[in-house]
Amino acid sequence: MKTAQTDGPMLTRRALLRRSAHTAGSTAALSLFGNAVVATPAGAASADDFGPLQAADANGLELPVGFTSRVVATSGQTVTGTSYTWHPNPDGGAVFPTPSGGWIYVSNDESSGGSGGASALVFDANADIVDAYSICSGTTRNCAGGPTPWGTWLSCEETGSGQVYECDPTQPGSGVVRPAMGSFNHEAAAVDPVHECVFLTEDTGTGKFYRFTPASYPDLSAGTLEVAQVAGGSIAPGEVKGLSWTTSVGSGFAFNGGEGCWYQDGLVYFSTKGDDRVWKLDTTVTPHTLEIYYDGSGALTEPDNVFVAGNGDVYVAEDDGNLEIVALTPSGGVHPILRLTGTSNTEITGPALNPDGTRLYFSSQRNPGRTYEVTGPFQPASSPGIPTLGPLGAGLLGGALSVAA
Repeated sequence: MKTAQTDGPMLTRRALLRRSAHTAGSTAALSLFGNAVVATPAGAASADDFGPLQAADANGLELPVGFTSRVVATSGQTVTGTSYTWHPNPDGGAVFPTPSGGWIYVSNDESSGGSGGASALVFDANADIVDAYSICSGTTRNCAGGPTPWGTWLSCEETGSGQVYECDPTQPGSGVVRPAMGSFNHEAAAVDPVHECVFLTEDTGTGKFYRFTPASYPDLSAGTLEVAQVAGGSIAPGEVKGLSWTTSVGSGFAFNGGEGCWYQDGLVYFSTKGDDRVWKLDTTVTPHTLEIYYDGSGALTEPDNVFVAGNGDVYVAEDDGNLEIVALTPSGGVHPILRLTGTSNTEITGPALNPDGTRLYFSSQRNPGRTYEVTGPFQPASSPGIPTLGPLGAGLLGGALSVAA
């Protein structure tokens, strides 16, 4: 088993490309990291239009009319078409487009005792699986994380001494530990490419909401870690409060069980399962503001991993509950878009759309662990993952990522 590296930036060539784009102030380049990755077609459906869930299919999934499912990987079994055995306890995930028109789905492994990590499923443009491998190993309880605009996966350990590992989705590897991002019960990470920082959640009953600002973006090997403080020290449903930041990481506002976190178009959505809330951070204003986006008054319970579709629908997976993925829509709707039946003592994890928004990937973590693909008229993805359009897109995946030794 390879030992994780701690020294040096991971992405020398990508870092230079990203910095060049930022220095030049290229609006076209920066637009690659938002909804412009794939344009949302006029009149495209939102979750309001999916309709009610139907009777469970052969895979135990209740889906809207016109949606179908397949199992793409099962824990402990060889992934079809490969020689790789899929990991146990699949958790947070993300999709990364590839230059060939395919994509890679990355899934964490929340196993304990140094048996955790993350794996990758590689799909071609026809959605056939062509490869699978480990991209992070030797770690513990890799819960959630997040994709970066420069094409890496941040895999986060949910332990008291947990750290963040930066991983290359395109090839086997063990990940590069990023100690500067803090040692705590990490859950999820979301990169803000405009303010060049990373937001981080903490899964404890008094967890903090963190901001990590790299000393030299996008190199995550050094930087400043801060925690959020809410104006007035409290917030109620319907209120919009300003945020300030302090480097005294033992202080700050307490969030009840921080979970998923996702950035899109200046907004950061994150969940807290202890109080059934989803929060919205607005980074487009100064100071940043925070409000409660969802307060447990609907179908969503125990909110966990978060993903935002191209039209602004916030997909939230349930940790237990009745095992649904629920869409919170900009119009205020709360709509289950799928439900897993026939199993118990598990949780739904890792929701992420492929680039054209026709395939949703997610997992059931236990009994047994399974990773699913649901096909239907979802929204185009707007992940801050690897760009596929514009002047930088052709070069970002031209070769394997280099890990400094």
